[in-house]
Amino acid sequence: QVQLVESGGGLVQAGGSLRLSCAASGLTFRNYNLGWFRQAPGKEREFVATITWNYGTTYRESVKGRFTISRDNAKNTLYLQMNSLEPEDTALYYCAGGTNGRYVYWGQGTEVTVSS
Repeated sequence: QVQLVESGGGLVQAGGSLRLSCAASGLTFRNYNLGWFRQAPGKEREFVATITWNYGTTYRESVKGRFTISRDNAKNTLYLQMNSLEPEDTALYYCAGGTNGRYVYWGQGTEVTVSS
């Protein structure tokens, strides 16, 4: 079965950096569009960044210039480099995979807490 497992979350001070990873198994990784989403306490889940099967990227406006999404098809792994973190970035971060504009596989999430 398909599994997406996130790691790399933690507690960091404002201005700091974290690198999230998402290890995938059970799917032909290179064929999938992938994304990072987040959900803060009391808020709805929101898109953070996406990368298509052919490496096209999109970012949420508030993270542009601070976050970088990337993928390593040889390692079946998705990454999110997060720099200049702000308290507003505090959330549970999920990776997701899909095709045809729909994300059908989701991980369990990794928690990111940014202290001021």
